[in-house]
Amino acid sequence: MDLYTTAVQQLKDAITAAMNSAIEKGELPNAELPEFIIEIPADNSHGDFATNAAMAGAKAFRMPPFKIAKAITDNLDLSGALCERFETAGPGFINFFLGADFYSGVLKAIESDPLGYGSSDFGGGEKVMVEFVSANPTGPMHMGNARGGALGDCLAAVLDKAGYSAYREFYVNDAGNQIEKFGCSLEARYLQIFKGDEIVFPEDGYQGADITELARAYADLNGDILVDADPEVRKKALTEYALPINIEKMQADMATYKITYDKWFFESELHKSGAVKEVVELLAQKGLTYEQEGAVWYKNKEVITQKLLAEGKSQEYIDNLELKDDVLIRQNGNPTYFAADIAYHKNKFDRGFTTLIDIWGADHHGHVMRMKGAMDAIGCDGEKLHVVLMQLVNLVRNGKPVKMSKRTGKAIQLRDLLEEVPVDSARFLFNTREANTRMDFDLDLAVAQDNQNPVYYVQYAHARICSIFKALAEDGVTPRSCTSEELALLTAPEELELIHHLALYGSEIVSSAKDLDPTKITRYVTRVATLFHKFYNACRVKGVDESLMQARLTLCGCTRAVIKNVLTMFNITCPDSM
Repeated sequence: MDLYTTAVQQLKDAITAAMNSAIEKGELPNAELPEFIIEIPADNSHGDFATNAAMAGAKAFRMPPFKIAKAITDNLDLSGALCERFETAGPGFINFFLGADFYSGVLKAIESDPLGYGSSDFGGGEKVMVEFVSANPTGPMHMGNARGGALGDCLAAVLDKAGYSAYREFYVNDAGNQIEKFGCSLEARYLQIFKGDEIVFPEDGYQGADITELARAYADLNGDILVDADPEVRKKALTEYALPINIEKMQADMATYKITYDKWFFESELHKSGAVKEVVELLAQKGLTYEQEGAVWYKNKEVITQKLLAEGKSQEYIDNLELKDDVLIRQNGNPTYFAADIAYHKNKFDRGFTTLIDIWGADHHGHVMRMKGAMDAIGCDGEKLHVVLMQLVNLVRNGKPVKMSKRTGKAIQLRDLLEEVPVDSARFLFNTREANTRMDFDLDLAVAQDNQNPVYYVQYAHARICSIFKALAEDGVTPRSCTSEELALLTAPEELELIHHLALYGSEIVSSAKDLDPTKITRYVTRVATLFHKFYNACRVKGVDESLMQARLTLCGCTRAVIKNVLTMFNITCPDSM
């Protein structure tokens, strides 16, 4: 348990004990103890922690909060606690102030294990699957994939840090309707090379220039050998040529983006293994399918309705959702994407993952409830499937929206972005806004080498600390371990505020893991940089008493360690000089 969490737990125990003692003495009426919180005040002059215990107890004890606060504080024993004093404020708040043991303890904890600092066993080693990006392999990856890649990879890193066993997976949709459409599009472009405009391009075909380029590349290699071939043979040959090329490009883009997956899972394997057919049969056995107009349907409306009624939702609420059933097997005998998706998620559970996390575009919000319901229907726990919905990204340059790449004159793709913007900037900036908010990605900001660029600002703090150590080394100063008494010399507000924030790292990791929100850690480390710059401007390191200098060097070293800890976790470079 980190010192911050320890301090909070100590306060909870001490306040609870104080209320029980006050009840025994008759200073508070005998009543059930209220639920109360320990929080960090917005203004740190009001203390390091505050509790609302007195206000929370007003109803139970039938007393004014200020009298409850007095009863609590009259019986409060902080012996051996990390908080050494308290005071009451306002209508009954009790504020607490941390002692020197807390601040020295934080620095010693960081020094003892810089890279391990912030880690915990909160997750208990639970196997968690994080599936993200999973872009359609029929075309280039786009800005949504760029955002999803950064969020997914950094979320998996946070989960590992919080004690889970996170597994990264990319689901390749290399089967189904989109591949059929891909083959038809390639076929049309290929035939147009030899027959011109007499070949009509499919109305719903993929119009991208990449399709034309792939068809041309095949023609350059093989000539007109497919012109007179059977259409199915032709489409199959073109697809088998083009699809591996697209997938290889996707893998290369992810590698450039510093993302390494544990597995690239191919949808086609589900079909080959019979897993899709089996899951349809399983639903049929449970009486959850029916046939209509030659197709097999899943009783989605019935499953979701029963689930919501069990949760206490009204029929009116359910009716407003306008639930519909879903096709599993089309009239032509081919499974739908939904059928394959159910089989895929079942496969994840079958592989031993007890929690599944999917990162999807916000346009898939309607798919969340039915997929959770389908998991329940096949005997898996739908509540163990968590979907992070991600809003759109708008590219901005000079304050104006950008749609086309300056280099290619085409719609901007992930590859274009990574050629223009440093990977570190992309990964960091995409993690500055929660997934459920729309985001303007500022291309000018992403390449700026100044403190307006958040990743530069954080990296510069690390480099600045390195320069302090380098300059002192040139003067013959060698950092050494400090005693608790020496660390107690760190009493300036800027010093204490920085140490207090360093102490929050472990609890921020756990909070980020709980909320599936890695952007909390990006904001955390940005705040570390801000507080360090504030300390640097207020407190001299060189030219002060030797013990104080060494204590401040310890603080600098611990700050550097935490910044490096976060950036390394997020696979962002951590330069020693800039």
